Amino acid sequence: MKLAFNLLVIALFFVGCNKQTEEKKATKETEKSSKFQMYQMSEMAALMEQMYAYNTQLKERIIAKDSLDSYPVAFDKLHTAILTDASDRDAFFNEQAYKFIAAQKKIYQEPSNAKENFNKMVNQCLECHSKKCGGPIPRIKKLLIP
Repeated sequence: MKLAFNLLVIALFFVGCNKQTEEKKATKETEKSSKFQMYQMSEMAALMEQMYAYNTQLKERIIAKDSLDSYPVAFDKLHTAILTDASDRDAFFNEQAYKFIAAQKKIYQEPSNAKENFNKMVNQCLECHSKKCGGPIPRIKKLLIP
């Protein structure tokens, strides 16, 4: 009887300790997850990602001498998309946005010069990003067609 009682006490001790350990783990996980926040892209950042993906495919079509389709009108949102930092929408930004869209449209207006016009469009991106938000410059340079 004494042995059964001792075994019961030991079992309860281990169960109690295990519960505390699980609670501590759950508390630590909650603390970790509350510190972690998912990055929310601005509308402009998402648009730039879309433009990059589209132009990567366009580059491949130009190299393969495939059909270019038509200008993606979604790019016109460049003038209205919400920026990560609203103060970045200044005269320089607006001027560069118009130049970029004109350069992008020229690719479709003159398909016989698609490669040259594509590289001019990429250089237009680089011109703007050299003054504002330089982070994507190495990635943009990869769009150039040699």
